[in-house]
Amino acid sequence: MKPGKIEKYINEMIEKDGGIMSIIIDPVDYPKPENAIETALIADRAGVDIIAVGGSIGAQGKLLDNVVKSIKEQTAKPVVLFPGNIATVTPYADAIYFMSMLNSRNPYYISQAQTLSAPLVKHLGIEPLPIGYIVVEPGGTVGWVGDANAVPRNKPAIAASLALAGEYTGHRIIFTDAGSAAPDHIPLEMITAVKKNISIPYLVAGGIRTIQQAANVIKAGADWIQIGTAAEQARNPQKLLEEFVRNVKCEGKRKV
Repeated sequence: MKPGKIEKYINEMIEKDGGIMSIIIDPVDYPKPENAIETALIADRAGVDIIAVGGSIGAQGKLLDNVVKSIKEQTAKPVVLFPGNIATVTPYADAIYFMSMLNSRNPYYISQAQTLSAPLVKHLGIEPLPIGYIVVEPGGTVGWVGDANAVPRNKPAIAASLALAGEYTGHRIIFTDAGSAAPDHIPLEMITAVKKNISIPYLVAGGIRTIQQAANVIKAGADWIQIGTAAEQARNPQKLLEEFVRNVKCEGKRKV
């Protein structure tokens, strides 16, 4: 499978800016769907590169359809699904994180869920983004649901080897995640070790709460960061996201 429109966009933005940023909007975490939609539109105005929707197993059905459709009607930015399971699919999205959890103990999250969902993704014409997904301690809800053998935070070589295995088995993006609402992001030395070991785009998420942390993660080697909780809890999400984008792009330009 050749890279599609959204994957090409991701690669081009990384090459141009040295660092990109996405926001994860989980409609289940917001009081009303309208609140989730508004946060996505604020992120668009702030300059975020990609709007991801999903994350939990409750983000499906009419709720997912309505939120994604409303966002798409009001933004030109790519809207990408972050599946909590095989039901996190809607025809209104541009693409989907088609992820294999490389360090799951359960084969369902390595290949079976993908097998079940692939025909529907193809039928709906949603672009799959082939991602090798790695859960790092503490792992949060995604680690528990996915039965992850979470990578210890003091073992960067394990994460680096998993990432390389992911690249060698055909994934075109590596994604390391400390889990939603993690108290801290993945250790910087682990990020550096992973990036040195692979030649494909590298996404880091979980526990990135401050502007300085975002800049540090990009500086350590990440090509792409994703935040969610920080924007969801911010008193002024527009201002916060603008500062996040500014610092990610500034640090990324230094790498370019």
